[in-house]
Amino acid sequence: MKEFILASASPRRKDLLDSIGARFRIIPAEVTEEEDGDHDPEWMVWHNAELKAAWVAERHPESFVLGADTTVYIDNRVLNKPRDLEEARGMLTILSGRTHIVYTGFSLHRKCDKLIETRGVRSSVSFKPLDDTTIDRYFGVVNVLDKAGAYGIQEGTDIIIESFEGSHSNIMGLPIDETKELLSRHKLI
Repeated sequence: MKEFILASASPRRKDLLDSIGARFRIIPAEVTEEEDGDHDPEWMVWHNAELKAAWVAERHPESFVLGADTTVYIDNRVLNKPRDLEEARGMLTILSGRTHIVYTGFSLHRKCDKLIETRGVRSSVSFKPLDDTTIDRYFGVVNVLDKAGAYGIQEGTDIIIESFEGSHSNIMGLPIDETKELLSRHKLI
C-alpha cells in the first residue's frame, strides 16, 4: 500500500480515511475556494476539490494527492462554512423543518503522469423544526463554524436531524465507499 497526500485539514476527512486503513499525510492546500452561490453546487465542489488537489500536486509531482470539498444546497443557494454564530443561526433557521442536498466533490491527482480523476456524490438531509432554544443547545454541543451549513451529522444528530438519504460519510465531508474504490484502483489502500 502506497502513501498519498490529503490536501485538506478537515478532521472529519482524516477520521474517515483512518477508518479504512489508508496511509496518508496531510498537506492542506493554500487556495482561495470558489464559494459563489451563483454557480451550480455540484460544479463548485468538483472545482474546489480539483483546485486543492492540483495545488498540492504541483508541489509534490510524484505523489498521489486527494482533494475534496463539500457544500450544503437549498433554495438555489449554497451554504458553506459560516463566518460567525449569527450566520450559523441563520443557516440553521433556513434548514429548519426542511430537506436539503449535500454535495461533495473529490479529486485524485498525480502530476508526473497527468492523472486527474474527479467524482461527486450527493445526499439529502431532512431537519427537524428548530427553534432558538434548540439551536442554542446545538451550539453547546457542536463547533458549527468549521462545517458547511453550520452542522455536522456525526455529532448532536438527535437534536437537529430527522432523517437522511444517501451516503452518511458524504454528509460528513467525504463519501468513503466511493473514495475507497478510487484509492483501491490506484493501489493506495
